[in-house]
Amino acid sequence: MRSTFMGLETSKKGLFVQQSALYTTGHNISNANTDGYSRQRVNMSATPGYPYPGLNSPTYPGHLGTGVEVTSIQRIRDEFIDRQYRQETGKLGYWESTLNSINQAEDILSEPSKFGINQSFSDFWKAFQDVATNPEDTAARKVAIAKAEALSDSFNYNYTQLETIQGNLGNEINVTTKDVNSLLKKIAVVNEQIMVMEPNGYVTNDLYDTRDLLIDELNEYLPVSFERVPSGGNANPIAEGSLTVFYKTAQGESVILVHGKEHAEIAMNDIAGNEIDSAMGNDGKYELFGGMNIKWSDNTPPNVAIFPNINIVNPLVPSTLGENYDYTRFEKAKGKLMALVDAYGYNDGGVTKGIYPELLGELNTLAKSFVDVFNRVHGAGYSLNSTNATANGDGGNFFDPNSTGAKDIKVAARILNDPKAIAASSGKGEEGNGKWATELANLQFKGIGATAINITVGGTTIDVTGNLDGATFQGFYSGIVGDLAVKGQEAIRLEYNSETLRLQIENNRASMSSVSLDEEMSNMITFQQAYNANARMITVVDETLDKIINGMGRVGL
Repeated sequence: MRSTFMGLETSKKGLFVQQSALYTTGHNISNANTDGYSRQRVNMSATPGYPYPGLNSPTYPGHLGTGVEVTSIQRIRDEFIDRQYRQETGKLGYWESTLNSINQAEDILSEPSKFGINQSFSDFWKAFQDVATNPEDTAARKVAIAKAEALSDSFNYNYTQLETIQGNLGNEINVTTKDVNSLLKKIAVVNEQIMVMEPNGYVTNDLYDTRDLLIDELNEYLPVSFERVPSGGNANPIAEGSLTVFYKTAQGESVILVHGKEHAEIAMNDIAGNEIDSAMGNDGKYELFGGMNIKWSDNTPPNVAIFPNINIVNPLVPSTLGENYDYTRFEKAKGKLMALVDAYGYNDGGVTKGIYPELLGELNTLAKSFVDVFNRVHGAGYSLNSTNATANGDGGNFFDPNSTGAKDIKVAARILNDPKAIAASSGKGEEGNGKWATELANLQFKGIGATAINITVGGTTIDVTGNLDGATFQGFYSGIVGDLAVKGQEAIRLEYNSETLRLQIENNRASMSSVSLDEEMSNMITFQQAYNANARMITVVDETLDKIINGMGRVGL
């Protein structure tokens, strides 16, 4: 026989379940603008019907329902969309950082400009053309020296500023590394909280959202993947467990960064094995990136046997040094750290590469070739001081021959102290002869390469070579600027593509996981009406029981 109070129990269950659904709706509405929040849904199911099977079960036509219960409160999330979003986040982080690095270099070079190296070259050549026209004019010679100093200053300034930015990138690598380590620690802390709660049957949706938000942010810096590890105990079937976070190398190896409540730390080291910073080496240059060092503070490796299908490279051997992952093991064009390394500089098979080292190297090549070629040609000419009838050129060096490149190029002291020392004449003792100044000015049109170019003066041929691949001085510099512009255009295009694609994926994720106030208001009305109906049902059952208890057996009274 069924219970007299069965109807009350059935409606009471409905009352509590609809109440839970209303509270969950309120939680969704409260977090409508919370970053990373996923809307939650109350999963309901009917309770077992009456009667229960058994030897003493009463015979009853049909199966009488006993109400409803909450099986779980689940967040709405699509892991496939999450993976897509994180992949594009890594690409966007790379191209945003790369574009920022290129923009800083373009701001320094500032071409085309009235004050850049290209204009300084043009002013320099024009000054020597003026000297060729008036070789005896001291003022023209002083202007040529001033323009030479301006050209030297342009080289010095641009090189120094670019070098400063390279040092700033080294500092940024250091700061970004600390951000990554902080994220790894936070993920491990959230993992620990989840591992404490889940064995008791709780589904910690808000902690899952917090952890996913951290994973999203981590992918901006470093491409990572993860595997779920069940918490055990009395965990709910939809509980997500803790996460083991992997960094995947270009060779497909998986390196554990977080496992449960434990986490590794990374360090971005230079080729000398020290953390990258803004300190220069003994050679006056910044130490290039050498590798990413991964170590665990307690040197205790996790049990990687739980991932039999993953190619895990276990860096967790007892060692205070951890394991080093060089540039070749980084996935290309993924993550802000990779972009910073590509801009700062790295060693690839003994070859220095990177946006800034290559840019600085090309400026050095240009400055060194210019000084060598100009000094060689200048030395074959004759100054106003030429008195030796047998001399075959007494011009000497116009620029300091000890200059190592763009950073320290400067006009020779003897030229600064005596404008007459400029070799403008093609013949000795010919004060009105400005032919050699013309030859010097015409160097702007000469292609400088491994093949010698011949310049003849006084029956003597000068063979001039350089390292500009056959380009003129300004042509080579234009190539430097043009190459940087091409890289900038590529970064703009790929940043736009990544941002557009990520926005599309983000919209897809939002359509599934974000809170729609209209939908929640509809749900609120639905659950409210169901709650009211259950309350009314309890009133009906109460009145029925009142009639049975207080009204039956009172016939004739």
